[in-house]
Amino acid sequence: MRWAAILGITVIVVLMAMYEWPKMNQHLKKEKVAFAAILIIGWLLAILLVFYPDMPGPTQMVDAIYKPLGKLLEK
Repeated sequence: MRWAAILGITVIVVLMAMYEWPKMNQHLKKEKVAFAAILIIGWLLAILLVFYPDMPGPTQMVDAIYKPLGKLLEK
């Protein structure tokens, strides 16, 4: 089941790239690099969520960082 999800995610990412890449101006190299980087990071995060669905999200990380600070400010 996991491999089917990975295959589905990969197909969607490839289709997104195939749809958007030709629309980008060929002279804008930085835009293409940024698009590829964001696409790859998103693909990796989606794959991680398939294998580790209980992975903490960004709000839990912010909560863990600022909770001690909040306790200090209450005193």
